[in-house]
Amino acid sequence: MTAAALHSEGWELKVAAPVDVDALMLWFQGKADVEIWGGPTFRYPFTRRSFRKDIYWGRMASYSLFDPDGRFAAFGQLYVRSARINLARLIVHPDLRGRGIGKRLVALLMRAGAARFSCDEFSLFVFRDNRRACRCYEAMGFVVDDYPDDMPHADVCYYLTRPVHQPGTRTCTAAALPD
Repeated sequence: MTAAALHSEGWELKVAAPVDVDALMLWFQGKADVEIWGGPTFRYPFTRRSFRKDIYWGRMASYSLFDPDGRFAAFGQLYVRSARINLARLIVHPDLRGRGIGKRLVALLMRAGAARFSCDEFSLFVFRDNRRACRCYEAMGFVVDDYPDDMPHADVCYYLTRPVHQPGTRTCTAAALPD
């Protein structure tokens, strides 16, 4: 994992700590919240142990975003899937939504992902009815792409991609983590 924190206008993205994951567990009000964020196979109710297992804690690059006052504001993960840097489990603290923090999180995660992995594109999955998230990702340059054949939920999710930079000749060399 990248050890150095990334900064933007007083905001800081850094490798998530166990205390961040403990706080993150409190951001969910019920099963529907968990499924929108972690997908339909994410266990609920969860325990501390099952939560960590379901986010691949310690096996997937996990990042926390802190506001200029040092408050934990958002969380996201990165891994390589199908030769793309996949952004996963993106979430903004419930009290802070609608303020552009999601865009800031995505922008900083893309910087972290580009530094960590050698891939030409980013990708992510989003539920079609999660309109706020869809607008955020569209504003960040993501477009709907062909849904991967090996993934379930094509009827309820979009698969979005966007270039890391202008299309080039680099290929992805990092090993993919389990999906």
